[in-house]
Amino acid sequence: MLNNADSEFVAGLEARLSPGAVRAVEPRDVEEPRGLFKGQGAAVLRPSNVAEVALVLAACNAARVPVVPLGGGTGLVGGQVMSEGPVPVLLSLERMVGIRDISPENNTMTVEAGAVLADIHTAAEGAGRMFPLRLASEGSCRIGGNLATNAGGVNVLRYGNARALCMGLEAVLADGTVMGGLKRLRKDNTGYDMRDLIIGSEGSLGVITAAVLRLYPVPAARQTGFVAVPNPAAALALLHALQGVLEVTGFELIHRMGFDFLAETGFDLRPPLVADWSVLIEVSGAAGLEEALAGAMEQGDVLDAVIAQNEAQRAHFWALRETIPEANKRVGSISSHDISVPVSDVPAFIARAEKEMPAALRVNCFGHMGDGNLHYNIFPPKGKSRDSYADERAAIARLVFDIVAEFGGSFSAEHGVGRLKVDDLERYGDAGRLTAMRRIKAALDPAGIMNPGAVLRGCETL
Repeated sequence: MLNNADSEFVAGLEARLSPGAVRAVEPRDVEEPRGLFKGQGAAVLRPSNVAEVALVLAACNAARVPVVPLGGGTGLVGGQVMSEGPVPVLLSLERMVGIRDISPENNTMTVEAGAVLADIHTAAEGAGRMFPLRLASEGSCRIGGNLATNAGGVNVLRYGNARALCMGLEAVLADGTVMGGLKRLRKDNTGYDMRDLIIGSEGSLGVITAAVLRLYPVPAARQTGFVAVPNPAAALALLHALQGVLEVTGFELIHRMGFDFLAETGFDLRPPLVADWSVLIEVSGAAGLEEALAGAMEQGDVLDAVIAQNEAQRAHFWALRETIPEANKRVGSISSHDISVPVSDVPAFIARAEKEMPAALRVNCFGHMGDGNLHYNIFPPKGKSRDSYADERAAIARLVFDIVAEFGGSFSAEHGVGRLKVDDLERYGDAGRLTAMRRIKAALDPAGIMNPGAVLRGCETL
C-alpha cells in the first residue's frame, strides 16, 4: 500500500535537493481547468535537472509515496490531480525549461520537459524552422505534458500528433532509473521502442525529462480559408477534393453553436460568414485554394468562402476556432467528449448522435475533421445551469460513447484517459490490450507510485 507524503518526508527531500526545489501547493496546482476535479498534494517538488528527478523518484519509490507529475495543468481528464488516497507529492519540471540544442541541418530541437510550448515555437522560428504542434493552451502547457498525453491539435492532419513529432526521449522510471534516448536519429531499429511506450502513458510509467523534437521548414507561403458548407457530408467531400490538388495542413469543422457561444459569453469575435456549418482550412502554397473552392462551389459542396488576404485576417480566423473552448468553459457543459471515428464516418456519426440526443439540449460539435477527431460537447438550454443536469451527465456520456464504439471509434482522441475516463477504458477497451498494459505497469512501477489512479485502476496494489 502507498503512504502519505508527510512533512518529515518532504523535509528530507528538500535537504537533498538544490535551493528552491520545494514550494507550497497553490490552488492552481490541484484544480482541473473546468473545476471537475480538485486534488491534493503535500508539496510541489521542482528539480533542476535529471539527476534530481531521479533522486526524487528513487526516494518516493523506497518510501512508497505517490507521485503526481504536474505540467502546465491544462489537461482536461484529471490526469494531473489526485483527489483520493494517500497524499502525494507533486512533481513539476517548471525549472527545467532549457532549449539544449537546435539543429536546422537535422531539423531537430532538444528541449527540457518543462519548456512551454509557445517558447518552443519561438525558438524554432528563430532558427528558421517550425514545430508543428499547435494547441489553444500553448501559452501555458509544457512539452513534457504534451508528450505524456500524446497531444494532438490542429496540424495532426499534415504533421501527426505529439508522438510523431518526437524523435528521442529522456525519462526517469519509478525507481529512479534514467532512461536516456536523446538521439537525433530517424532510424534506430534496436529493440523495443521505449520512447513510444512512455509517450501517451500520462505519467503512469515514469517522468519525461527531455525530448528531441522534429522540426520542419517554414512553408514559403500558405493560404487560409473560412468556408460555409451545407452539411458535414459536404465538408468531407471538400476535404477529399482539396487533398487531391493541395497540401492541406488544417481542416477544422465548426458548428454555428460555437460562434453563438462566443457572442453569448462576451467575446468580440465574429465569423466572416454565417452558416450552420463552417470549415476553417489551411493549405501550404501561394495559389490553388481559390480555384479549388470555386470548383467545390459548382459541385454544391461550398456555399460561400473567404480567403484571408493578410496575416491579421488569418489570425482572426484561427482566433475564432481557438477561442471556442474558452467560450464552452464559460457556458458550462453538461458533458464534454473528445472522440474520434474514421474520417469517412464523421458525417454519419454526427447525424446519428444528433438523432439520439435529447432535443432540449444544445450541442456544440467542432474539431479536427481532417483526422476524424471531434469535440462533441453537450450544454443545457440557454438560461439554465449545467448543475441542473448533473444526474444526467453519465448517461449522456454513455450515449455518445456507445455510438462512437458502433463506428469503431475512440472515446478519447487526444486528451488521454486521466482519471475521468478510467471507467470508459475498462468498458470500451480491448481486454487483451488492458492485460498487457497492466503487466507493463507492474514491471516498470511495481509499487504503483506513478500517478496512481490515472489510466489504470488499482495498480498501486499489484
